[in-house]
Amino acid sequence: MLHAGKLYLVPTPIGNLEDITLRALRILKEVDYILAEDTRQTGKLLAHYQISNTLKPFHAHNEHKTIQHIIEDLKSGKTIAQVSDAGTPGISDPGFLLARACQENEIQIDCLPGPTAFVPALVKSGFPCDEFSFIGFLPEKKGRQTALKSLAVETRTCILYESPHRLLKTLQQLLEFLGEDRPLSVSRELTKLFEETVNGTCKSVLEYFTNKPIKGEFVIVIGHQK
Repeated sequence: MLHAGKLYLVPTPIGNLEDITLRALRILKEVDYILAEDTRQTGKLLAHYQISNTLKPFHAHNEHKTIQHIIEDLKSGKTIAQVSDAGTPGISDPGFLLARACQENEIQIDCLPGPTAFVPALVKSGFPCDEFSFIGFLPEKKGRQTALKSLAVETRTCILYESPHRLLKTLQQLLEFLGEDRPLSVSRELTKLFEETVNGTCKSVLEYFTNKPIKGEFVIVIGHQK
């Protein structure tokens, strides 16, 4: 039974469509409508599970314009689910602003447990998980060198996201700022058919990806230099 006037943050699979909970599927069926980062992408997920519901776009380019309308719908008693293209909304995806607006307006939020890419990459890296720093995407320009310098002196395990077309640049900069022997684990295509994890050092991992086609989304896990 859904509670009126509540926002549901619903994680969706990062690759394998079986990685979704029964509760998530029920909520996607029962809410008044679903906010989706890409309605086409979410539409494929709903079609796979034979779910028919209204999809509305909610992404980085329109979230500022649409938040007030969403808040009004929630205040009127509507139930709304928010999803990103993959993983948990708000983790390097749109979501933070709406969650904050709900908190400011005393609107209930339920965040369901579920997939997020950095957790399996972190756990399978073999690096310490008791303390870690999730960075997400490095700044593309302004602040990038500052971020890299802070990674060089960080003693906790650190986690980055990276896209395929910037992977080699990032790996090269990690080698320059962190040193060629800093432990590294890079995972790509998590939960998908061609999932791969490469463990080594900044130098060996850069060499590995320099000599092969770069496809998929990447999670970079940085270990502490022993």
